[in-house]
Amino acid sequence: MIILNHAIAAAIVHGPRKGLELLSALDSDTRLTERHRLEAVRAHLLEMAGDYEAALTCYRIAASRASSLPERNYLMMQAARLSEIRSIDQQSS
Repeated sequence: MIILNHAIAAAIVHGPRKGLELLSALDSDTRLTERHRLEAVRAHLLEMAGDYEAALTCYRIAASRASSLPERNYLMMQAARLSEIRSIDQQSS
């Protein structure tokens, strides 16, 4: 969790790409990869970086790993919102 929090702080100070870079060190930590937090943070940072497609995927993965209904619903709502943005972007292209 310390590295996860550090990645969030780094993203705030140095931008989402720096936070994403730090998150990659956690990809092999099963204490985090089996839960929703890592993918939820990754989704948020990807969204901040403008990579809506990857963020959408990560929000869905995070939702599937969430242990509480309110967390799952929130993450699915974020995924639905991004899906709508993506549809609008594709229509305007």
